Amino acid sequence: MQNATTPAFDISAKTHNPNAGLRGNYARMAADYTVPQQMDDYSAAEQSRWLRLVERQLALIPGRACSEFLGAVLGNPALDMRRGIPDFAQVNVALTAATRWQLVGVPGLLPDDVFFTHLANRRFPVTVWLREESEFDYIVEPDLFHDFFGHVPMLFTPIYADHLEAYGHGALKAKQLGGLDWLARLYWYTIEFGLIRQQGKLLAYGAGVLSSPKELLYALESDVPARLPFDTMRSMRTRFLIDDVQNTYFVLDSFEQLRTETAPDFAPYYESLRAEGA
Repeated sequence: MQNATTPAFDISAKTHNPNAGLRGNYARMAADYTVPQQMDDYSAAEQSRWLRLVERQLALIPGRACSEFLGAVLGNPALDMRRGIPDFAQVNVALTAATRWQLVGVPGLLPDDVFFTHLANRRFPVTVWLREESEFDYIVEPDLFHDFFGHVPMLFTPIYADHLEAYGHGALKAKQLGGLDWLARLYWYTIEFGLIRQQGKLLAYGAGVLSSPKELLYALESDVPARLPFDTMRSMRTRFLIDDVQNTYFVLDSFEQLRTETAPDFAPYYESLRAEGA
């Protein structure tokens, strides 16, 4: 439940349970919603849970994750997650050198304008709390494991990192133009649940796929979902599921395609989508 020190904002679009309230401790956050990561606060049980989450996912990603993700996770000492819960300050040394990005700790879900402002300034918000044991297999809100394991490795890829900054700027503009719902779908079908074809093989790069055993196997190996060639407008027309595996995935040919096809001014797109009632 929210209290007097907890900021009020609508999370109904961010979780399938709008009565859940805001999870995490918002009482000591700064004006930009950031909080320090207190490494000493993580218990032995949380460290053990982290390692089990990491080992389970590391066993699944070879042959299923894109080459950029695998290269970062398996080849970058700064991302050796088997050492325990990562210290953001240590990771930031390597990340800043690689792509000029920084991780910032946050208490949980953020208002849209706060989140996008961080992205536009090459700061990626990472939730500081870890899921409970009862949530080991499924969690509604993004936690430390989802945010770090799913998102952070891709931030070491320059073309992807540049796209994410551009997305932040675009989202701030979209909010002014009434296009945020459509742009949220683009984020969902790329940054969260995107697939890519590399050397003729279907692989994952989206954080929601890469951090979930169920979604990873389903997205790549099930005969049920539709897998469509990436198209900016079609992705913005397509509604998504926030509490189940997806009906549809969009497949890139390359990250250059993502950058090129999302580079134009989206204002005409929003007008077209509004006229369609999408």
